Amino acid sequence: MAESATLNLPTVGENERRRPFYVDVLVRLIKDKPLGFVGGIFVVGFLIMAIAAPLIAPYGHAELGAGARLDSPSASHIFGTDNLGRDVFSRVVYGARVSMTIGFLAVFTSTLVALTIGILSGYFGGVLDILSQRLVDAFMAFPALVFLIAVGGMFTEAKIPGLPDQGLFSTRVVVLIISLGILFGVGSSRIIRSATLSVKSSTYVEAARSTGATHTRLIFVHVLPNVMAPTITLATLSLGGVILAESGLSFLGLSVPPDQVTWGGMLKSEGRSFMVEAPWLAIFPGLALSLAVFGFNMLGDALRDLLDPRLRQQ
Repeated sequence: MAESATLNLPTVGENERRRPFYVDVLVRLIKDKPLGFVGGIFVVGFLIMAIAAPLIAPYGHAELGAGARLDSPSASHIFGTDNLGRDVFSRVVYGARVSMTIGFLAVFTSTLVALTIGILSGYFGGVLDILSQRLVDAFMAFPALVFLIAVGGMFTEAKIPGLPDQGLFSTRVVVLIISLGILFGVGSSRIIRSATLSVKSSTYVEAARSTGATHTRLIFVHVLPNVMAPTITLATLSLGGVILAESGLSFLGLSVPPDQVTWGGMLKSEGRSFMVEAPWLAIFPGLALSLAVFGFNMLGDALRDLLDPRLRQQ
């Protein structure tokens, strides 16, 4: 009796294998990828900052006269004030809202583009694969900055019916999100195509096809779930690049409308004009941008190692 009861007790390894997949990824992220976990903390911090900006920021991002003009960092204004007396900390906090919103929507768009091109090209192959990959080659050969500047320049004064002229979802912002989504999605589609080719040749896909499963069922039931791991990794890695690209366009004056505050816009205007007289105007927006990109890149690298079976540590 004692022996049989002992045999029925689950081992520690069995309990670990029974953990949900994403719980196991989180545990292994903390244990095996501490730098990635630190990056995740930065990401969560910036997300909280973006969502709760009105609660965190002591002043409005455009509130004039919040303090003395060009006041250095102090207890009342921890990041100092700019040339118009606006609180720099509040502007950095609200800048996180713009960067996170554009970043996540652009990455969502790029993920849809990458999955559509990559899965259809890899699954059906043939002429569709050849044509789509040549178009991808041609698009990737075009300089990314020139593409973004050209699209941003065309829509600087344009208006899409139904969209406001100002605000976070104005014509310029929507066009920027779509442009960044296409730019990053087309390049990522090659990795999704490679993953699709690997899944397509798997035994379980051949078995499902032999039972009469339609192309739609094979794609959505068998192919799509099995390419989600590289898709999540690509999305996380792309976020840092998207935020950096948006900040670069803001620095060039081709991003959001003037009523919105961005880290790149802060570097372009007061940060560049008063860099010597008030260096904190460039230091703090630049530091926020660097930490956000660092966080997403470290988290993306860690997820790549944990989700890819060929790279994960045993």
